[in-house]
Amino acid sequence: MLDYQALGLKVGLEIHRQLNTRRKLFCDCPTEAREAGEKISFERYLREAQSELGELDQAAVFEFKKRRKIVYRSDVASACLVEMDEEPPHMIDMESVEIALTAALLMDATPVDEIHVMRKIVIDGSNTAGFQRTCIVALGGRVIVDGHEIPIQTITLEEDAARLLMSSRRHVEYDLSRLGIPLIEVATAPVIASPEEAVKAAKAIGDILRATGRVKRGLGTVRQDLNISIKGGALIEVKGVQELELIGEVIENEVKRQLHLLEISNKLKSRISPEMLAEFKPVDVTKLFESTQSKIIRKAVEGGGCVKALLLPGFSGLLSMGSQGFRLGSELASYAKAWAEVDGIFHTDEMPAYGITADEVDALRDFMGAGADDAVVFVADVEKVAVEGLRAVYERAFEAFKGVPSETRAAKPDGTTVYLRPRPGAARMYPETDIPPVPIGDDYIEDLRKRLPETLEKQAQKLVTKYGLSWQLAQGLIDREQLGLFYEIVEKTGVAPKVVAATLTETLTSLMREGVNIERLDDVSILEVFKALSEGLFSKELLRDVLQRVAENRDTGVRDVLASMGLTGLDMNQVRDYVIQLVEENRDSLGDEKIEKRLMADLMKRYRGRVDGGLLHSILAEVIREKRLDARGRSNP
Repeated sequence: MLDYQALGLKVGLEIHRQLNTRRKLFCDCPTEAREAGEKISFERYLREAQSELGELDQAAVFEFKKRRKIVYRSDVASACLVEMDEEPPHMIDMESVEIALTAALLMDATPVDEIHVMRKIVIDGSNTAGFQRTCIVALGGRVIVDGHEIPIQTITLEEDAARLLMSSRRHVEYDLSRLGIPLIEVATAPVIASPEEAVKAAKAIGDILRATGRVKRGLGTVRQDLNISIKGGALIEVKGVQELELIGEVIENEVKRQLHLLEISNKLKSRISPEMLAEFKPVDVTKLFESTQSKIIRKAVEGGGCVKALLLPGFSGLLSMGSQGFRLGSELASYAKAWAEVDGIFHTDEMPAYGITADEVDALRDFMGAGADDAVVFVADVEKVAVEGLRAVYERAFEAFKGVPSETRAAKPDGTTVYLRPRPGAARMYPETDIPPVPIGDDYIEDLRKRLPETLEKQAQKLVTKYGLSWQLAQGLIDREQLGLFYEIVEKTGVAPKVVAATLTETLTSLMREGVNIERLDDVSILEVFKALSEGLFSKELLRDVLQRVAENRDTGVRDVLASMGLTGLDMNQVRDYVIQLVEENRDSLGDEKIEKRLMADLMKRYRGRVDGGLLHSILAEVIREKRLDARGRSNP
């Protein structure tokens, strides 16, 4: 068990959430992807730019070195000339500003007097302009976790990036439909002292953002970045933690990774000094593998490549040392992949393996002059890529003496991380000259204060008292962020609130667990299903089956899906006529107290799924009552 207090753990959160607005942040395109049928596609090459002080941002330099062709694709209904960087940005969307300021006031933050838009250099291709527009809307604030105050540093409004479609060594493709969607970012001070506290703080911020009722939900609408450090380690930025529950695991793994690197640093410094690491001199060792059985090396050489090797004095045994997946060899490989886009590296700590024999390893060590404490790293690829890959290995090896290099890493689904790029610096920010400042008046802020939404706890209580839901159903609606849809369905269809709530929570969860892709059920489709239910086109017993069929046939309209299921609705007058006929046929048995139950069973066989059972029972009971009264009237003239 790690003692995070003794380790000096400090964590800062950056919570990002898409806003549910009518238009994008700097143009009039919708924030929901649409298709008009007309596709657009164009290519770009981006390069790094100097800051106002003539400095270059290292993260931008990292991306520029890849020199990749960037292809952008979209539909004209989802992107315009602003996204293409062929037209200046429009004025900032004031609906987005209002949502961001509302969230800021809920966190006791202080709104700025004027909003100034800045440009943040980003040349990985995710923005056609080579920069992302961002602006601070409020400073300070707090959230409370277990009675402890977590300070908020900044609340920022920015445009979301384009969505990555594919990436290869020299070619990357993006979809523009997401580019420009308003994104709120809430950054805490680095005072969080444990993984558990980080999870609770992220949830507290998320609950406030959800309480506005104006944030998007679903896959890709939420992202959590973490800034993590320990004593003796370094500040690590972890990007793209998708799941709230994964935050704690990512922090724990990062602490273990840093402790492992610090241990390696101590062992390495006990063997050699940094000056003993020879200058960068990659050696061609292709001839040593002329008869190799390694498929990876043979494929590279036969494709016109070569094998380049690098001696790492004092590193023997340290590259493969470790457990739980934390190894220096993996760190070197991730640098080589990120900087040179090699497929991978080999090192002598893991040999023989991959078809490389012990004799080949011995020959390689002899050729490189490796001693007992030395390691050799080698790469099989085209010469330029192999050399650049080894250069990245060499530079990362130098960092091993320091212990933990400060860098940006990407979160993986298993809670581990991988090297992404160098940490950006102040040189990446400069003013946006195409958008004038937006003043924020005191009267406007006071008006927003008067209209602040209720907390999620109060909203849950309202669901219990006004709509008769259980506390579990109320919390389920909130946790699944279905409040807006719940209110809309109840208001527009009149379906019982409990039925709506149970469907949006329990039924959809059950379908998801069974492998149904419920992400294909958008709000419009779900609303249409409930409208059809309220019109009597099918009974609530078939609600689950209908939702599943709609999810499985996304490109088919709800009414067409119902027709394919034979649920086209019934004339209720004809249903009543049939009930009357059935009761009349059983007139002699009306005195039997079980007649209602028996006839109901017959009706359900005929109308199951097509007529609501409660409605059928109501009609049957009414007809039986009328027939019994009629029978008594005839016997007592």
